Amino acid sequence: MSSSTPASGPTPIAGAAPLSLCAREPHVPADRLVAEMVPPPRFDSVRFSTYVPAPDQPSQSEAVRVLEGFAAGLGAASGPAAGRRGFFGLGRSRAPKTPAGPRGVYLDGGYGVGKTHLLASLWHATPAEPSRKAFGTFVELTNLVGALGFQQTVRTLSGHRLLCIDEFELDDPGDTVLVSTLLGRLVEAGVALAATSNTLPGKLGEGRFAAADFLREIQGLSAHFRALRIDGEDYRHRGLPEAPAPYSDEEVTRAARATEGAALDDFPALLDHLARVHPSRYGALTDGVTAVCLTGVRPVPDQSTALRLVVLADRLYDREVPVLASGLPFDRLFSEEMLKGGYRKKYFRAISRLTALARDAARLVDTP
Repeated sequence: MSSSTPASGPTPIAGAAPLSLCAREPHVPADRLVAEMVPPPRFDSVRFSTYVPAPDQPSQSEAVRVLEGFAAGLGAASGPAAGRRGFFGLGRSRAPKTPAGPRGVYLDGGYGVGKTHLLASLWHATPAEPSRKAFGTFVELTNLVGALGFQQTVRTLSGHRLLCIDEFELDDPGDTVLVSTLLGRLVEAGVALAATSNTLPGKLGEGRFAAADFLREIQGLSAHFRALRIDGEDYRHRGLPEAPAPYSDEEVTRAARATEGAALDDFPALLDHLARVHPSRYGALTDGVTAVCLTGVRPVPDQSTALRLVVLADRLYDREVPVLASGLPFDRLFSEEMLKGGYRKKYFRAISRLTALARDAARLVDTP
């Protein structure tokens, strides 16, 4: 194929027309939100046996041992309809049989120590049909409540054996109260719980601060949780180079056109589009997308925009979608004020995940 050069402006690049996330406005029915409450594709194949504890971090090996025992104990739970009977008031003469020991575990640790790997392994190891186990982030759980309503969410999840909540958000008091109330109803129905959240960046290595925060926020539920501290460095940076420098607009555009299923968008335009799409639909926004290519990355302008970008980064990371970008590197997305504020742990998580996806995207440019 040949290309012509106009009198001014960039040289057109031959290739297939890429997709555009900005052109998508997905509709996600509520039943899909429920059906998709499973470990994301990145964690389809993880198991306790595939988690490799660091030799100098005994807490990692101990966490595997405890979680394997927790999963095995859930096999002694009541029959398939026990939780559902308890909620609807049927079969009142027989209360759900509760296994001995805590009905919940909380994985307490810093960024990238494998908490989500362990949480997904627990989901896979729990002896129950997939339809009776739920796995989602804190944000996805609040989105489910928003889509179904509180009472319907309770009815939907109360028949489950296990509910796993990744990235429990301790920085949103309103949503924390909502989810804590929901968890209380589910515990009454016999549902076992497991959760993770990140230690604040300024408190890494300071022991059990995150666990104390978590148990305080869920108040009356704290007795149901056993906190497991998992120490270690961010595995995404073990022996790996720093985040790759951004590419040029031309390189990003060429890679997008050469990669089947890639999306190409101007970064500011994408941020504007995210404001028009509910965060519960960000996963559907990336359906079928093999790579996200962004031009003109610049600092996000405000907190609301930043929080929407965090959700998109989570969905892209879950789905292992590489992100190729021009403009500023991802560690300059958020202002110093944001990185020191109440949502800082979300922003640090987004930087970590986008950096990992940027490394994955290098092959789009390096491969002839």
